[in-house]
Amino acid sequence: EELVALADTIKILNDDDALDLFKKTLPGAASASFVQTSSGVVTSRARALDILASARQQVPHGQSASLDLLMLTLTGKKALSQGGFDKVIKMVDDMIGVLKKEQEDDDGKREYCSTQFDHSDDKKKALERTLEEH
Repeated sequence: EELVALADTIKILNDDDALDLFKKTLPGAASASFVQTSSGVVTSRARALDILASARQQVPHGQSASLDLLMLTLTGKKALSQGGFDKVIKMVDDMIGVLKKEQEDDDGKREYCSTQFDHSDDKKKALERTLEEH
């Protein structure tokens, strides 16, 4: 659910309306240049929350769900710890392993069934020849 919500949020934020909103929120941002600075994750998270909070105030009531979701993800317990997606990644890896094993089993069953169909077809033809001879 979190991944779907994040994907929807990114889609909304990539929308032209969101770009216009961010341009209004950060006047002069278009003329500012990007300078690399060293700051901690906590500082970056706090700055992002401040920007989202100011953007949220300018959004009409009832249309701030995506910004609320972003703010929630930045303040959530998993966002504060490293490796928030470790469980999801492990589950995906486990599922891939299960699917590979099932595919191998299916391939084996397919080969067996194909061989059985060939044997049955051979028996049928042999019986038909026997019936034609009599």
